[in-house]
Amino acid sequence: MGNKKNIMKKIKSALISISDKSNLRPLLNVLRDNNIQLISSGGTYKEIKNLKFECLEVSNFTNSEEILNGRVKTLHPKIHAGILNKRKNKVHLNEMKKNNYENIDLVIVNFYPFEETLKKTKDHNKLFQKKLFVTFFF
Repeated sequence: MGNKKNIMKKIKSALISISDKSNLRPLLNVLRDNNIQLISSGGTYKEIKNLKFECLEVSNFTNSEEILNGRVKTLHPKIHAGILNKRKNKVHLNEMKKNNYENIDLVIVNFYPFEETLKKTKDHNKLFQKKLFVTFFF
């Protein structure tokens, strides 16, 4: 139990991008109880706000608009640098500071059910109407 609390203390921000939102409220309660800043976009952002939780929209976090009908929003150096930087590497710390980037300590994703949709249709326009999220873990 103590280990879990120590880990939660280290997490200051979380990027959330999920297709299945059925268990979102309990997750948000834990994140809020631990004062973790939420960053999200699209349908996940809308659902977080609908559930009355505070959340920063990705486009406001990056100061960059979504493009290609929302298909490109988290592909941004501020997002990837926030996730991939090595917290104890002096070069990384200096580059983060120089670019005014912030750490993203936690990434929460569940992917769009691509294979299920593929079984139902071969229409690529329908397949790609949903947003696919690729997230790097470290």
